[in-house]
Amino acid sequence: MKRRDLLKTAAAGLVAAPMAMSIASQAQAATSLRMQTYWGKEANDIFKEFTDDVKSASDKALKVRRYTGGSLVPDAEMFKAVGAGTIDMCQGYAGYWPGQLDIASIEAGLPAAWTNYDEAMYIMESKGLIDLIREGYAEQNVHYLGPIMGGPFDLLTKKPVNSLDDLKKMKIRATPSIAKILDQFDIPTVFLPGSELYVGLSTGAIDGVIYAGTNEYLSMKLYETAKYYTSLNMVSPGYTDQMLINMDKWKSLSDSHRTIIETSFAKHAAKMHNWMVSGSIDASTTGKFEMGSLNAEDSARLRNAAKVIWEEEAARSDRNRKAIDILTEAAKATGRA
Repeated sequence: MKRRDLLKTAAAGLVAAPMAMSIASQAQAATSLRMQTYWGKEANDIFKEFTDDVKSASDKALKVRRYTGGSLVPDAEMFKAVGAGTIDMCQGYAGYWPGQLDIASIEAGLPAAWTNYDEAMYIMESKGLIDLIREGYAEQNVHYLGPIMGGPFDLLTKKPVNSLDDLKKMKIRATPSIAKILDQFDIPTVFLPGSELYVGLSTGAIDGVIYAGTNEYLSMKLYETAKYYTSLNMVSPGYTDQMLINMDKWKSLSDSHRTIIETSFAKHAAKMHNWMVSGSIDASTTGKFEMGSLNAEDSARLRNAAKVIWEEEAARSDRNRKAIDILTEAAKATGRA
């Protein structure tokens, strides 16, 4: 080969080498995040949209792989697992970990905390509850992306319920904060994660659940063993999910990738709230449930019982006292107190 040709070949190689290195470095720079949710396959479509949004907006440089409830760690341990870096992200419900985070029960949605979505978001964003929640998670090496307002949070039982007295003969699955309220009426409670509700009802381990609305109960096929749905009228939206990410992982991301996650999360939170609310309206007309409502007197008794919970939560920490003050001021501003 002539010397001139050798130089051309060498030059071409020098040009190609940086390009190859650039492509290789881009491939290495791709970030994959493992996210567990307590939701099962019934929510596959809505989570796929979230993960697709992240991948598309980042041109495949950022990927979130979603795992269903209990796949990697027990649902009640997701928060701690995110803080430890065992998993990168989760969409959970703080009612699962009130003993692990002082503000967890308040974040999850205390009975009588709010009466509609707009009021809930006013309390979260305009009055600063979200800042107190984010502060609490940050102390545990977790970044709190924000709330995902749920739908109804009502009772599904194997037998009809006409009053609180009827529940004294049943064992009801409830989160710790709700259990404290039901305990005041001598109603037996037990906690089970969402993934165990069908088995619990079908085997008779529990007689009813306070978990969500008809949308979730339908998708989980709980109507096959319990069809009596009773609106409790304690709080609406009835519960608050959230999305969390390990703080070290969050800080390691570029500004653009953090913005992509935040934007994709905001879209996901709005769509998921709409999915849960509209789905519950549709599910209530399927004929799978016997729809009912607790009488006004008993609903008021439940809300009054919640005041004890508010004071207990306020006593946990200075942060919680500030949070309860926010709820109290909002109740006064909206004429509820």
